[in-house]
This record gives sequence, C-alpha cells and structure tokens, in this order.
Amino acid sequence: MKFHAILSVVPLAEACLREFNVEHKHTHRRPLVRRNEDVWPPVLTDREAILVNSFEGKSIDHWAEYYGHQVKLAGLGKEAAEWTRDQWRKGGFNAELNEYEVFLSYPKEQKLVVGYANGTSAEVKIQEPAIGEDDVTGRGDNQPTFNGYSASGKVKAEYVYVGRGTGADFKRLVDLGVKLEGKIALIRYGSIFRGLKVKNAQDHGMIGAVIFTDPADDGNLTVAKGVAAYPDGPARHPEAVQKGSVLFLSTYPGDPTTPGYPSIKGAPRADTSHVTPKIPSIPISYRAAEPLLAALDGHGLTSSQVNRTAWKGALIAEYRTGPAPGVTLSLTNLMEEKITPIWNVIGYINGTNPSETVVIGNHRDTWMIGGTGDPNSGSAILVEFTKAVKKLTDAGWKPRRNIVLGSWDAEEYGLVGSTEWVEEHVNWLTDTAVAYLNIDVAVSGPRPSLSATPELHGIGTELMKKVIHPNFGGFNQTLYEAWQDAAGGVVEVLGSGSDFTAFLHSGISALDVGSGGGPTDPIWHYHSNYDTYHWMAKFGDPGFHVHTAMGQYLALLAFHLADDEVLPFDLPNYAVELKTYYEDLAEDIETSGEDIDLFELKAAIEVFEKRANAIKTLEKQAVALGDKNLIGVVNSKYKDFQRGFISQGGLPNRGFYKHVVTAPGLDTGYAAVTFPGVTEGVQYGNFEVARQWVGKTARGILRAAEILKV
Repeated sequence: MKFHAILSVVPLAEACLREFNVEHKHTHRRPLVRRNEDVWPPVLTDREAILVNSFEGKSIDHWAEYYGHQVKLAGLGKEAAEWTRDQWRKGGFNAELNEYEVFLSYPKEQKLVVGYANGTSAEVKIQEPAIGEDDVTGRGDNQPTFNGYSASGKVKAEYVYVGRGTGADFKRLVDLGVKLEGKIALIRYGSIFRGLKVKNAQDHGMIGAVIFTDPADDGNLTVAKGVAAYPDGPARHPEAVQKGSVLFLSTYPGDPTTPGYPSIKGAPRADTSHVTPKIPSIPISYRAAEPLLAALDGHGLTSSQVNRTAWKGALIAEYRTGPAPGVTLSLTNLMEEKITPIWNVIGYINGTNPSETVVIGNHRDTWMIGGTGDPNSGSAILVEFTKAVKKLTDAGWKPRRNIVLGSWDAEEYGLVGSTEWVEEHVNWLTDTAVAYLNIDVAVSGPRPSLSATPELHGIGTELMKKVIHPNFGGFNQTLYEAWQDAAGGVVEVLGSGSDFTAFLHSGISALDVGSGGGPTDPIWHYHSNYDTYHWMAKFGDPGFHVHTAMGQYLALLAFHLADDEVLPFDLPNYAVELKTYYEDLAEDIETSGEDIDLFELKAAIEVFEKRANAIKTLEKQAVALGDKNLIGVVNSKYKDFQRGFISQGGLPNRGFYKHVVTAPGLDTGYAAVTFPGVTEGVQYGNFEVARQWVGKTARGILRAAEILKV
C-alpha cells in the first residue's frame, strides 16, 4: 500500500526494549494525590458502554493463542502480518501491509566453552530446553539463543565479572586497577539497555561479552527459596535466557543503514559501525552463569571491595571480579547479516475532520515463537479493539478524527518498523497527528503502569476510573486504584524502548501503557522461549481478565482522543512538570559544583506557563460559547505545540533525538533524562555544551509557547 494514497482521503510500562531493575534517581516530580472519588460501579456513556462491553476475555484468549503459535521474528513473520491485516479488515478498518527493506542479522552458530587451569573444558549450555506441557518450546522452527545485531566472531580469553556493566561499574573497575583489555566481560542484566553493556565492554578494550540473568532480581520467588520453577510454579525457569538486540539504541533507533530516512527499495545504505557492536556477545541463563561466576572465587576483587550497587547476586558464588588465572571462555558467535523485507500492518478509519489523526500502535515481532506477553498481549488487544470499534460504526458512529492503527515489525531489533514509517510519513504526521498511543507489553502481570507526555496525564488517569480491574478475582476496584497501588500515582516520563520513540521525537504527544508484575507475582520470562501462551494462560493472566481491562482502557482513551470536540489536553500540567524538571536540573548543577546560569531556561518556562494557562482559559470560553471556530483554534494549538520542542540538528552527537524536554539517557538507552542537552552536559563534565543547551532548550520551550499564544 502506498500510504500517501490514503492521505488524500484521510485528511493517525512497559516496553520490550527496556531493561528492568533500574536505579531510580531522586526527582522533584510529585505523584498524583490519591482521591477517593471514584464512582462505583463506574458510570459510562452509551458509546463508552458499547466499547467497554465489547471486550471479552475468551475472544482475547483466542487471539493470544494464535499469535503465541506463530513465527514472528522480524523479517520472518509475514503470515502473522497478513492474518493481522485480515482481522483488522473484519473489524471495519481499511488495512494493508507496509513493507520496508531493512538491515537485520540472524544467528548461524553460537557456542560457549569454559576452559579451566587444569586443562579441562566444558561446553556451556546456552539453549533453553523444551518443556513437555508447553508445546511451542520444543518446536524445531523456534529461534536459538542470540543477540540481534551482535558482531560475528570467535574469541578466547580470561574473563572478568563487571557487574551490571554500567558506565559507573566500569569506571569503578578501572579506578581499582582491574585489567579489562583483552578480556571477555561477564555481565549481569539490569539497570541499562543490553546494547550499552556491550558497548561499555567494547569501549574498555574487551573482546567479547556474555550477559546473564540473576535470580536476585526475582526477590523471594526463586527456586533457592523453595518456590517451584515454571512450568510447575511461578519462579523463573533456571535455564531461561533473555535474548535481545544490542544496537546502541541511545544513539539512534531504526534501521542503522538508513539514519533519518526510510528504508525503501533503493535507499542508500550507511555504515553501521557507530551504532552496532564490534565484539561478539551472547546471553545465557543463570544456571549456565553460576559455574562461571564460581570459577572466579578467590580471584580478583571481592564485592565489598568493588562496593557497587547490585554487584552481588543470589547465585552460589562470591561475585569476585576475577580474572582467574588460566580460566577462559571461548565464545563463538557467527551471524548472517542481510537487507530483508519486514512488514508493518497499517489500518485506518477516516474521521470527519481530515486534519487531525490519532495513531495507535503495538509491535508484532518476537524473538521466539510465543512472545505472548511481549508484545502479543498488546497485539491481541488491538484485534479486539477493532471489533469494539466496529460495533460503534455499525451503530452509525463515525470518529471526528482519523484513527490509524500500526502493527509494527522489527521493533525488537531497535524500533525499526515504526521508525521507518514515521520517517517516511513525517510531514503528514507533523500536519495532522494529535497523539500516539502505544500498547506494547499490555500484560505480563496484574499491576498497571503509565508513561506519557504531561498534557496527557489528566485524561490518561481519569479514564482509568471508568474501567473495572480484576484485582485477583475480586473485580472490586477501578483500574485507577490498581494503578495507584502499583505506581504510587506516578506517571512516568517517556524515554525510549518502544514504538512511541519516533513519534515523540517528531513532536507528537505520546502515551505508553502496560501492566506488569510485582514482587509477589509470577516471574515473567522476558524475551525467553518461555514467554508463551501456556505461561500466560496458567500464570500471567488466567482468563485474560487483565487483558480485558487494559483493552477497555485503551479503547476509551482512543475514543475520547478521536471524538471529543475539544482535545482532552492539560497544558497547565505541562508547565507544572517543566518546573519540576528545572528543579531537578538545578540540583544536579549544584551537586556538580559548576556555575551554570539557568535564568534563560527559567524565564522560558514562566512564559510557557502563562501561555498554557491562557489557552486553557480560551478553551473554557470556547466551550461555554459553543464557538466551533474558536474550538478549532484551540485544538490546532494543542495538536501542534509539541512541535516547538523539536530541535533542528538534534541532541549533541545523536541527531535522531530532537526533543529538548525529554530523551533516553545516553548511558541507559531507554530511561528518560529531562532537559537532556543540559543534564548530560553536566553529567559528563561538558559544561560548555551544557551552557549552550540552556539557551537551545529555552528557545524550544519558547517556540512551543509561541504556538500556544492566543
């Protein structure tokens, strides 16, 4: 489908690239105060009731079972793409496949051998064993253990345990005199994106990386504490492996051979060496990692000497740095690199106002057969969403604004499908896009989470009060109450890690919603062959009741954004958030001891606050007068103001990321950094850069304020 052809008639918490166990930074941001004002049971309008009542757990179960049994690795999942297109068409959406030719890599040979000082050796088991009662885990067409975009190579060397592989971990080891050059890194998952773990190892002269999951991150739900492992119980299977991409995501996402432009046929191809690793890497299970850690006992520095957060885990080992003389790893990782087709699915329903569009998206690709939590809990919900919308349209409803659906391919490799689509359609999106709604890991547990740009905080939380949460079978609280219990009233800041990224950095309002596990919930096997339909039906969400609630919420949110006469944006809240980001930045600068004048930034925020309050006053006047022309003016400003935050040329040394208010951290890959140009200048001691970005950030805020001017 040529999407520009439809443009003439269409005047559009958890995400899978994110890392877990993050060290949260102190912030002046304030949680939403919990108020006991929910109406019980929730009161719905007639159209809201049609949408909410259209979601059925049995139906979602059926869609999840289909997705959970398909091969969906990027570039190999055309059948699932075509099925998705056909289901959306049944739901009344015009839908077509959208193909790009992108750079991907696939596994050819992966092997890991540990050698001991006495001359003996043993092969390390890296593949996840089949489970008899979980049919897909034993299929011959499942994917082996590998990292996408990993470098090919065969290396042999002594190895060093480097903790979570953060920049701070490596700095500490260097300061303590640990020899890293020429060694292989043994790295624990957590804190930062895996690709940056490999990059940090590479930057310190290491020649390979082995990344493992540690059961310490599972709290009390571990085999060592007497809890049965999957499939017999809720603990992590000891041989589960987290696969994933090792693209340097914080430099730029998307096809690394087409930075800033779409990967259409015949597109020129760029060198990828600055965003993909030069050293081989492979992930392993905690059972495979335990003897490797134990072999370092008595060698190198102790965990107390290193004295780094989350250095010591829960395996039977001392977690020393090593290296152990004569103890080596032989790592073989051979990959096939190719330019190959991928397939987004794009669906749409035209609205009565061709100049405003709501985009809703979820990626479809997975690292394995399965992926029932990530991402196909969201995929199943989108199919059910089209059914619900059809009930409205069959009753004569037509949305005020265009609704566009995206089922993205190759997200797992680095947000590839969505990024290429945004790059191809950025001009149209700039003209019409009101908001992008992302539902990636819709359900991997019962506890809801929400991230959004600040103008969507209000509508994003208020609509939770209209949805009943299953609450472990009680069905006696709203989704809002469940979210308050899980998140403490905090709407997270958007960084990266899922398909909202390209939209956000094109100046489009965005929201990302999901539901995950807490410390007492069954362990979700993230990016493992055990993230299956069987796990979801038995442990993750029996009855698919959480899926139903998350789908109902998404439908209500999409409905109001697509059909409310006035866009339900809260611009004064954006000003509130800007002021807290300012307080955080001022504190960081004070801690650095550097003198950086923030007057220009503070003044710009004050101007924005005045304009935000003025446009809210104008909105109220327009509604009171029933002045449709004035309402149109307000909506246009709400749609466009985010565009002002986009900096031409982008952030320092990473031009893809253009938003002056928020971006993923350069050294985290996903977690948000606010006022990133200034904050990271301070963080890395580039104080002149920080001073320059005070002005650039202020000018971005003033541009947004100028768009709001009435």
